[in-house]
Amino acid sequence: MLDKRFILENSQVVQENCNRRGVKVDVDRFVDLESQRRKLQAEIEELSRLANQVSKSIGQAKDDTEREARKDEGRRLREMKEKIEEHMERLAAEAAVIHNAMPNLTHPEAPIGGEDASKELRHGKVDVRPFAFPVQDHVALAEQHDLIDFEGGARVAGHGFYFLKKEAALLELALQQYTMDFLVREGFTPMVTPDLARGDVLKGIGFIPRGPETQIYSIENYDLNLVATAEITLGGLYAGQVVEAEKLPIKLCGISHCFRTEAGAAGRASRGLYRVHQFTKVEMFAFTLPEQSEDIHNYFRDLECEIFDGLGIPYRVLDIATGDLGGPAYRKFDLEAWMPGRGTAGEYGEVTSASNCTDYQSRRLDIRYKVKGEKGTQLVHTLNGTAVAISRAIIAILENYQQADGSILIPEALRKWIGKDRIGRGG
Repeated sequence: MLDKRFILENSQVVQENCNRRGVKVDVDRFVDLESQRRKLQAEIEELSRLANQVSKSIGQAKDDTEREARKDEGRRLREMKEKIEEHMERLAAEAAVIHNAMPNLTHPEAPIGGEDASKELRHGKVDVRPFAFPVQDHVALAEQHDLIDFEGGARVAGHGFYFLKKEAALLELALQQYTMDFLVREGFTPMVTPDLARGDVLKGIGFIPRGPETQIYSIENYDLNLVATAEITLGGLYAGQVVEAEKLPIKLCGISHCFRTEAGAAGRASRGLYRVHQFTKVEMFAFTLPEQSEDIHNYFRDLECEIFDGLGIPYRVLDIATGDLGGPAYRKFDLEAWMPGRGTAGEYGEVTSASNCTDYQSRRLDIRYKVKGEKGTQLVHTLNGTAVAISRAIIAILENYQQADGSILIPEALRKWIGKDRIGRGG
């Protein structure tokens, strides 16, 4: 969330930022509520001081009449304080709803506008491959080679769940190993994270754990939720902690299952593995000093590019426009892989994203750093980036590596874990 003092002193800037991001927030109402709340807080503190003063003076009363009068005065002050506290709590609750809805500030270079305004920054090292034969999508290829069982998944858990089989299961494991090996060489600490997290951690990261707009599966009668990404668990790892400044940046890479309701998702573009309720992901996360976060953000983007260049997958990188940014993101880069079986003639589909969330998440989660020899603490910056979302990477591999004879080549970088160079004929 944004700093309250900053909002009060820069309300017009905050309102303009909300407008550019397409978020309906009444900043002036928040300023009015917060100003009233602060005034009432001062009144409460003064009443507490007076009540304490009266309480201490009871023993100094000259007689019973004066003693009772002072007790009555103490009760009157406490009742006044309680009424003001009730009023203040109502104002604070309304202000909190507005405050929580305010998105992060936005990087000055982020394109302004909706989804179509996102700016293409560059393409990968591998060009889009021309096919001299009819292209099949990953669903048809998986059926041909018995790689994915969507019907079995639906019988067991419902639509949007699936079984990976044979080489597809090996591809999942190989992609995890390939990505984790790469990131460990880059100095990341490897983690296998919980698949559940408390509601306050989800809120701190910026997810809505419950309610009609949630994309989260929640556990009934427990303050626990299935995570939508390891960003939630990795980000919550240092909640309420103070980190020594010289230890920053802290770079973590975590494997987790990801669970999403995907409410409202439909259409051919969401077919097969593209938009499912469960998938595996390797996530990058960093805690940094404020002056480090922009460089780390660019570094995350470049690592994602290296991973997909290493897989031989064509892609493009987008600088995401203000109207398509999630609430916590100050700036976000998406990597979209070319998927030749998507749409009528092939389309790009999102496979990774990298976001700089500055101090938006750390303020909610109270994650701070301390400089040795200095008083006080400051908020860290947090960043997240998808190293690989396994299900979508499998789509890109199956569709880009399909051959005229119906077989599918396996990317050279993954062959040592799968033990073969192709799926199908001659594999």
